[in-house]
Amino acid sequence: MYRFMFLFLTFLAALFVLELWQPVIDHVILPFTSGIAHVCTWIVGLFDSHVIARGKELRSTTNGFAISIESGCNGVEAVIILISAMLAFPAPWKHKLAGIGIGFAAIQALNLVRIISLFYLGQWNRTWFDWFHLYLWQALIVLDALVVFLIWLRYLPRDGASRSSPLAAG
Repeated sequence: MYRFMFLFLTFLAALFVLELWQPVIDHVILPFTSGIAHVCTWIVGLFDSHVIARGKELRSTTNGFAISIESGCNGVEAVIILISAMLAFPAPWKHKLAGIGIGFAAIQALNLVRIISLFYLGQWNRTWFDWFHLYLWQALIVLDALVVFLIWLRYLPRDGASRSSPLAAG
């Protein structure tokens, strides 16, 4: 347990420092965030043609309302937490990589729902927008990372000792 905690905190610190490094911001984080805005615009465009993306911003062409997807709103931090936990846990690399890939997709899928819901909530009621943005959605995104990690743990192969029946162990 101590080994896991040490590795988890080490990976967490290293990945957060890496995320804050200006070349990573310029060449990875900002283009990724802009991509999220464009994916949101594409999804919304399936039922509302009055939305455009400009960089990391979603804007309604009907009323001018816009939201900007900033750091902390792009799901990267939740992904960093998940990656750190999976890298710290003693598991085969192929399972770690599969878990990271599936977890990344799950977090980003929920984050797209989050951004689109906030885009429409902000046009409807600013108080509700603030509450959902600051409290509910932040907790749900981090909870998503935890749930993905717990599901991943459930599907990891067990070692030989844990596969034996309880009667054989007695």
